[in-house]
Amino acid sequence: MPTLSNMINQAGTLNSDEAEHLHHLAGDWHPLADISFSDLFLIVRTRDNRYIIAAHTRPATAATVEVEDVVGSKVPASTEAKVAECFETGERMSIVVTGIRYDLVPITPEPGRVIAVLSVVTWGRGDRVPDQVQTNYTAITEALLGMISRGEYPAEHAPTSFRHGTPRVSDGLIHLDENGRMLYASPNAISAFHRLGIRRLLPGTVLAERITEIAEHSNSVDEMLPLVVMGKGNWVTEVEARGVVVSLRAIELKDRGVRTGAMLLCRDVTELRRSERELMTKDAMIREINHRVKNNLQTVSALLRLQARRATDAGAKQSLDDAQRRIYTISMVHEALARTGADSVDFDETFARLMRLAAGVAATGQKVTTRFEGSFGKVHAEAATSLAVVLNEIVTNAVEHGLKGRDGTITVRAERDDDQLDVVIVDDGVGIKEGERGSGLGTQIVETMVKSDLLGSISWNPGEDGGTVVRVHAQIRRRD
Repeated sequence: MPTLSNMINQAGTLNSDEAEHLHHLAGDWHPLADISFSDLFLIVRTRDNRYIIAAHTRPATAATVEVEDVVGSKVPASTEAKVAECFETGERMSIVVTGIRYDLVPITPEPGRVIAVLSVVTWGRGDRVPDQVQTNYTAITEALLGMISRGEYPAEHAPTSFRHGTPRVSDGLIHLDENGRMLYASPNAISAFHRLGIRRLLPGTVLAERITEIAEHSNSVDEMLPLVVMGKGNWVTEVEARGVVVSLRAIELKDRGVRTGAMLLCRDVTELRRSERELMTKDAMIREINHRVKNNLQTVSALLRLQARRATDAGAKQSLDDAQRRIYTISMVHEALARTGADSVDFDETFARLMRLAAGVAATGQKVTTRFEGSFGKVHAEAATSLAVVLNEIVTNAVEHGLKGRDGTITVRAERDDDQLDVVIVDDGVGIKEGERGSGLGTQIVETMVKSDLLGSISWNPGEDGGTVVRVHAQIRRRD
């Protein structure tokens, strides 16, 4: 799949700073596409003078001109000559082909060197918006195109990543002059500010003054808010009043470093932020539940360990020890879930602790070396608990029976492919006969969990050089 990085590398004509500038532009050119009702194509020139479309974006405010994915393709023959002329002269060009208008803008961060051409492609169907809207949108479009041509957009210190809910032109737009006075507000912008308590947005209004009136009653005010609503900072902020949250983004408009105005985008994100807060509350509850489950399981484990120490019957003592170990294994998974607050765990880290613990507890004086190869990846909580118990039983069994009374090594290899997991556990102990398998409670637990919980299979086989090889295949089901 062609990417901007691939296209730039293929062209081989740009240095690292120029390439970075184009990356920033392609990462934040949606406002121009939306306000100009145009598709945008970023065109680079290769060493052998071919002209390649390196990136493409479509407007959210109008129908797209190009329905196909053309990234990586050569520019159409009908516009190639004009594109070449734009690269050579460094001047803006326009051409109309079969009712479609192409405005070609040279990108020259450094005078005299065109690093790329921006093609602004629009259906030639005349005005599709009222005169007042057209006047303001055209003025902003021309300002942005001039800034892009001179390398002034995106601004050097503008944010490179945005929070979920960052506004676009279609969400609401306010056009400000160089003094922060309102020239135009779209209907969606007027509605958003009405919800904040600002009832009248008339041309000439200093928006910062109106925002200050409502912000005085807010619990917290972002220090960037005054700069954003004056259009003096390329930043994103939020204002909250009367239970309503509005996201604001300012884009300064400049002409060779001189500020000429700003485009202020706004969006009512009240419901979005409410959903985020609910999700955070649920995450905190899940974390707390896992923490309490872990504590309760460890308490039960400690009680079983204490009872096992007092047991006089060897069989009862062994059963209590096994039960204590199994419960503690489950508690380790809940501990990892409580620590991350997620619904899945990094099972590599959890299993590394589990394997060392299982081998150490089961050993009776012999030296047991454990090795782990491969990766389990992220495992959902439901599968992680069953997988932990299964592997704990197999490793413990390998130490207690395979390496009984002798030193040895246990190697675990994990291989994950999407939701398919294959685990091989190998020991160099006394081994088993072909077709032989255990018949105890541990074996029954393992087989039941592998088949029912992990939707997989398990097999025990003698190793080629002695010892035992256990193979587990599991399906780590995903949650959508």
